[in-house]
Amino acid sequence: MTAPNLRPLVLGCLAALAGLSMALGACKPHAAQEAAPTAAQSAPAPAPSYAQAHAGDYAVVPLKADLSHLDENTRRMIAKLVQAADVMNDLAWKQTWNGDRAALLAQAPDDATRELVNINFGPWDRLNEDTPFIANIKPRPPGGPFYPLDMTKEEFEAVALADKKSNYTLLRRDSAGKLITVPYHVEYKAELDRTTALLREAAELSGDKSFADYLRMRADALLSDDFRPSDMAWMEMKTNPVDIVIGPIETYEDQLFGYKAAYEGLVLVKDAEWSKKLARYAGFLPELQKGLPVEARYKAEKPGSKADLNAYEAVYYAGDANVGAKTIAINLPNDEEVQLAKGTRRLQLENVMQAKFDAILMPIAKQLIAQDQLQNVTFDAFFEDTMFHEVAHGLGIKKTLDGKGTVDEALKEYSSSFEEGKADILGLYMIDALSAKGEMDKAKIMDSYVTFLAGILRSVRFGAADAHGKANMLRFNYFADAGAFTRDADGRYRVDFDKMRAAMNSLSAKLLTVQGDGDYAEAKRMTDTLGVVKPELAADLARLKDAKIPVDVRFEQGLDVLGLAQYATPATQ
Repeated sequence: MTAPNLRPLVLGCLAALAGLSMALGACKPHAAQEAAPTAAQSAPAPAPSYAQAHAGDYAVVPLKADLSHLDENTRRMIAKLVQAADVMNDLAWKQTWNGDRAALLAQAPDDATRELVNINFGPWDRLNEDTPFIANIKPRPPGGPFYPLDMTKEEFEAVALADKKSNYTLLRRDSAGKLITVPYHVEYKAELDRTTALLREAAELSGDKSFADYLRMRADALLSDDFRPSDMAWMEMKTNPVDIVIGPIETYEDQLFGYKAAYEGLVLVKDAEWSKKLARYAGFLPELQKGLPVEARYKAEKPGSKADLNAYEAVYYAGDANVGAKTIAINLPNDEEVQLAKGTRRLQLENVMQAKFDAILMPIAKQLIAQDQLQNVTFDAFFEDTMFHEVAHGLGIKKTLDGKGTVDEALKEYSSSFEEGKADILGLYMIDALSAKGEMDKAKIMDSYVTFLAGILRSVRFGAADAHGKANMLRFNYFADAGAFTRDADGRYRVDFDKMRAAMNSLSAKLLTVQGDGDYAEAKRMTDTLGVVKPELAADLARLKDAKIPVDVRFEQGLDVLGLAQYATPATQ
């Protein structure tokens, strides 16, 4: 659970004070008879604003990396990639706030609120159920600026527009009020021209030909919305020491249908040593797919054999990647056709992962995990749980069994949370299966289970507005009902190893079945009944706020932080 909304409480207190002031005013002496107030009689300090009250929700993390092993051209290239990614911030604002950014910031009552607006790319707190934190702001529209505010789901379903479900079109109204589609590359041409120019300049500086080719292909894709060729090329890159994830990628922002992708940018530097250690796990995907605990028809698809695992240090987050809860790992591309042909790449962002473990996960465990199981909460287990979550996106089923389309299309707004839930639970299944094969240390599997539970307690704090938060709440309640863990008298949680393994297998089968059947009604039912924070957990999570444990991280980042300011392109500074 996230922190409660303090705004109604503050307004209620102010109203009560106003009423008391009016009552006392009737008995006030004449001004000439009033005594000067003493220090003890001075007015109470004003109540903090929402933003001031939530100032501790984010731990501040500098995004730095050792770039000394890279030559000057590569450092110049990184600077251009950071600037290209930075343009995604402007696009993310356009896809989040349907109005003027400067005018919104002017409404903020203090510096803390202005900072929170910038963190959230708008006036809704992403870590607290999208709570509005500026006066007179309405609830966040589920479809955001992707659709007309007055458009209904029924109107969308009824209109005959071939590309209305595309990840890369906006729904708008023409002069007659009829729905039309506008391609992203048309609507956002000015920003995309800036981005592509920087990507092409970066390509000229790349010492890795495959990466240079990819940057040029990605630039072309941004100007056409045809991303599949560049996604295919991205899957073929194996030797590039630097990487960038850029473009309209995840669909979490579209809470109406889950169709429309939001622009983001991440600049990454590969950790070659760690990447070598991870590489061998990708080869087990076909075998693990066959062993999934579900009927054969739900695992008939074959995952791509070219999937790979790599570890990176993140040096810049922008756009959708930098709003609300920050990702610690990436599994891409999202294109099901690319996944079936080539698999996916899993990128573990080890510096951000370590920061979250130290500042958030371990402090949560000390509050809520049974004392005798605290030793099982380790960074290695957190890294593995996260890594196999990303690997598990490549398992399961991408197209519904009725042959009518993809799982995403069938489950609509529930597709993201169910996919995240599937990856969470199948990641744990993979650890269990690889341990049984002797590929991982059997003695440490309890570490994975207990750290997994601590990870749920971390992620449920993101709230029901976040796909990962919904997935974690659903899984927490399913596991609780199955007895996978118990709650001690002191309010600490204890893993029951055997029951958690059984719950893991049964929930895996359930989620894969819902996806394979494209069962929208069951996805909704499970979300409505299990994707909620119940009172006992809410009380336990409140202890984390009382202990001033951050909910997530925010970054000090940029060319100055990286020591690359001298390489900035003046026109885009």
